[in-house]
Amino acid sequence: MKLPIFIVDAFTATAFRGNPAAVCLLESTLEEGAHQQIAREMNLSETAFIRKLQPTDSFAQSSCFGLRWFTPVSEVPLCGHATLASAAVLFHKIKNTNSTLTFVTMSGELKARRAEDRIVLNFPLYPACPQDFHEVEDLIKAAIGDTLVQDIRYSPDTRKLLVRLSDSYDRSFLETMKVNTKSLPGIDKTGKVRGLILTLKGEHGGQTAPYDFYSRYFAPWVGLAEDPVTGSAHTVLSSYWSQQLGKKEMRGRMSLESSLSYLLHFKLVFILICTSSLKMQ
Repeated sequence: MKLPIFIVDAFTATAFRGNPAAVCLLESTLEEGAHQQIAREMNLSETAFIRKLQPTDSFAQSSCFGLRWFTPVSEVPLCGHATLASAAVLFHKIKNTNSTLTFVTMSGELKARRAEDRIVLNFPLYPACPQDFHEVEDLIKAAIGDTLVQDIRYSPDTRKLLVRLSDSYDRSFLETMKVNTKSLPGIDKTGKVRGLILTLKGEHGGQTAPYDFYSRYFAPWVGLAEDPVTGSAHTVLSSYWSQQLGKKEMRGRMSLESSLSYLLHFKLVFILICTSSLKMQ
């Protein structure tokens, strides 16, 4: 079996930086178990599978495709950087002639469009409801110890737990703090939580561009100790911070100690993920 597979470093202009994703083009239906086997062999945070919806479709000329995402251990319902990588492969490598692409996914239809040297993704917004601390206390303490927490929210649509750290902390604290993820899947026995978002209110002023919020994302439940740049977490983050700050457009930064990061511009009705930084290996 021969399948074209591309590796795309999203949110960077330098090879071997950013957040890599594998993108596989499927001319026909793939045996179900093969998706996971390929993703396991690629061993990246996500492997995306783009499939033709009709036998007569063309990767170069059609505008609507099926799209699925797999981590090395399981399928996931949504992935931002692998969707961006998929659009980049079709636009830049396959030379798709359309200005807008539609991906049919587990999370509904997602659109990617050209915007000069950028690709803009249209993603859903998911609300996060107040969460009783005592119900998730063991999980939070296992992850971040006695770090001060200001707010806790839960998104039932995405099964992500959002933990806002105290405003007394700064960006460097969030970016350098040690987070224990190994024990988390065993603590929550209900299967309620599948992802942990740590977030912090942004700092304005100074010599650097202001950010409305900072964040990090952890998903050991699906085999990802930490995902360096994840669009799916921002479907929850943008909804939360839009309400907290009363803003319809925001700038966020997600980063690790290795400084993998990206900028997002949000709209209240949907998320626009814009980037001019992509590198294909």
